[in-house]
Parts: sequence; C-alpha cells; structure tokens
Amino acid sequence: MLRSLRFRLPAFFLLGIVVSGLVASLIALRLFQGYVQSRLKSELARDAKGLTALYQEQANKENGAAPKFAAARLEKATGARLYYIGLSVFPAKNQPLTILPTSYLPDWQSDRPITFEFTPPGAHRKYVAVANPLRLEAGKNKGIQFGDLVVAKPRTELTHRLLTLVDRLAIAFLGGIVVAGLLAWYLSRRITKPVLALSAAADEVARGRYDVALPDVRSRDEIGHLAERFGGMAARLADADQQERNFLMSVSHELRTPLTAIRGHVEALREGVADDPTARAASLNIIAAECGRLERLVGDVLDLAKLETNRFTVLNEEVDMERLCDQAYAAFGEEARRRSIEYVRRFDAKPTIVSDGDRVLQIISNLLSNAFRWTPDGGRVQLELGAANGKVSVAVDDTGPGIPPNERERIFRPFWSQDNAGTGLGLAIARELAVALGGNIELESEPGNGSRFELVLPAQQTLAR
Repeated sequence: MLRSLRFRLPAFFLLGIVVSGLVASLIALRLFQGYVQSRLKSELARDAKGLTALYQEQANKENGAAPKFAAARLEKATGARLYYIGLSVFPAKNQPLTILPTSYLPDWQSDRPITFEFTPPGAHRKYVAVANPLRLEAGKNKGIQFGDLVVAKPRTELTHRLLTLVDRLAIAFLGGIVVAGLLAWYLSRRITKPVLALSAAADEVARGRYDVALPDVRSRDEIGHLAERFGGMAARLADADQQERNFLMSVSHELRTPLTAIRGHVEALREGVADDPTARAASLNIIAAECGRLERLVGDVLDLAKLETNRFTVLNEEVDMERLCDQAYAAFGEEARRRSIEYVRRFDAKPTIVSDGDRVLQIISNLLSNAFRWTPDGGRVQLELGAANGKVSVAVDDTGPGIPPNERERIFRPFWSQDNAGTGLGLAIARELAVALGGNIELESEPGNGSRFELVLPAQQTLAR
C-alpha cells in the first residue's frame, strides 16, 4: 500500500504543499512581525507627539505650577502607559505622571524623539516606548527642554497580534491542506487508474496473452502516449509471436522435406534397391542437392542473425554489375522454360562499382526467387539494370498477384510470408544486405497487376571501364 503509486503521488503532493505552506507562513510571520513592530512604534510616536503638545499646553496655562494633566484618563483612552523623565520642575506630589529615573534613558536631553525598550519599576514585562521632548513655552527660558514625556505599551501586544495572525494562518493552512488533499486524491486516481490498467495489461502480455484490453485514454499527455505505444508494442509482440510460430512451422517443413528425401535415398542405397550405376548416381545427386538446400536454409538464418547483431562483414571489391546480373539471370533460366514464363532481361548500362559482389548477387537472386515464386505459370518476369543520378539500380518486375498496401512493410520482416508457406527470410535478408551495402530496396506494387522490387546502390565509387 505505502509503495503504490496511488498512495505516493498524493503523499508527495501533500508533502510539497505542507513544506511550501510552512515556508510561506514563516516568511509571512517574519514580515508581519516587522510590520507590527514598525506600526506600534509609529503609533507610540504619534501619541507621544500629541500628548506632549497637550501636556505643554496645560503646563503653560498653570504659569509654572503643576499642570492639570488627566494622565489616568489618557492612559485608558490610548491603552498606553505615560511616564515622565527629566528635571524636577514640579513638586513630586503634584506631578500627574509617573516619574522614571533618568538612568532609564541617559540621553533624554537629546532634543529628539527616542524609541527604546524598558521594564518599568515593579513590572515584570518589557515595554516598547517613545520619549518625546518637553520644552518651556514662556519666560526667559522659553524653548529649553526640561524633560521627556514617555508613552509605552507592553511588548506582549506584539505577541497578541502575531498570535492572531498565526490563528488565521493555521485555519487557512488546514483548509488548504484539505482542499489540496482532495485535489491530490482526485489527480492520483485520474493518473494511476490508466497506469494500473496498463500494469495489469503488461502482466497479461508477460504471460503470453497479447490480445489484452487496454484502457481508453483519450488525453494527449504522457499517459495517452504510453497507452498508444503500449498498444503498438502488444501488436508487435503478437505479430512477432505469430512470425515465430510461422517460422518454426516453415523451417520444420523446409527441414523435413530434404531430410525425408535424403533418408529415402540413403535407405535405398543401403538396401541395394539402386544397384545399377545410373540409379545410384541419381540418388547421390538428389542427396547432394537436398544437402545444398539444407545448407542454404541454415546459411540464411545465420546471415540474418549476423545482420541484426551488426556482426556482418562487407567486402570492397570491383563488381561488374552486367556480368553479375547475367549470372543471376542465368540461374533461373531453366525454371522459366519449365513453367513457360516469359523471362526478359534489359540492361541499359554497364556500370562497375566497388562493393561486395557475392552479397549483391545474393540480393538479386533473392528478388528473382521471390518473383518466380509468385508469378503464375505463363506469366512474365523481367530483370533490369540501369544507372542514373549517381545511383545504380537493379529492378525485378513480375506479374504476380501484387501486394496490398498494409502488407508492403510486413513482407520485409523476418519469418513472415503472405501464404505462410516459405521461411520468410529471402526479402528480409535482401533488405538488410542492401542497407549494409549503403543502399535500399524500393517497392512498387498494385494488387492484381504484379510488383516491382528495385535494388538501389550508390554509384559514388563507380569505376570507369
């Protein structure tokens, strides 16, 4: 459960939200703390300035006597404590303000407002205070500072404001966590549902069942791309599995036929059935031919394996393409005569290139073999040789049944055959060899009107004759 994607996705999502929320809350608290402290000092400075003006006005009206200053009422109205620091201008018993020793503010005569923190006598908590200068407004000592009016509020007021913010942040944070949790659960369900379906389908494919039902993912995101690719992969695996079965059936048939013939003639020779020299020679010729057939089959399988693993060696030698095509053409002359097939050669050029002659001959022979296999008796097969635009081409045309568009790529796959009768290696090896020689095989076909396979090789290394 804890290791499942359905749990881990919302868990990581919520963890990210929590960490982000905590960081944002800490930054907000830090900024709010500075703002509240600045705001408190600004309020204290404003109150100190106004109360100082009121105090001086009352003091001037009394002409040197103690001012009638309603300190208690002002403290109640402002929520602040009022103190006096300075010279003993008025009798202590008539002083309306609580007097603080000058040791609380040594620079009280600085003639400017001063912000400071202190613990009042008899109190157990700190206060934030602003001291504002008090000056005489009359007489010969007019303008002289005789003390400071101190307006103070406890620091716990900062804490109370911060706690209010913390409470509101906590409520918002919990609400955000609930919303984020629901959103994470919804998204995880939406994301993991097709992933889990694909995982179950992968398990079925691993068991060899390729016709699995895939989730209907209509989105164009990574999940949709994965589902599409998975469907293609399952189809390719099913095709590969079918090709493997066809190959096993084809190879077993191809091996069994010559082995049966070889065994029959060996038994005949062993039992003395073929005593006369003519019969014995015929049996030995058949055995040799069937052994050659087996050798070609094994050679095709080995060639394909080497090509697919890039362990194939290509020779560079001078190749007379006209002579090579004549050699390939002559190899099928007897079959064409026997089946009354119109067999035509048309050579429009006589190029010589540097390549692997044996492999080029193998490609052309495979293309001709494929053409004769699909061309009906009395049909037509044509071999063409040409050179143009820096390329040498060898084309094989036939009048077979043609190839449907959906099978034109499939016929070049190993072990695949249109009629499941052959090994399906000829065209696969031909194309792999063409690519190894730096060329390719092009196909033109129309169902009912035959096919044209064209081997195209580069002519950059063409040698002058």
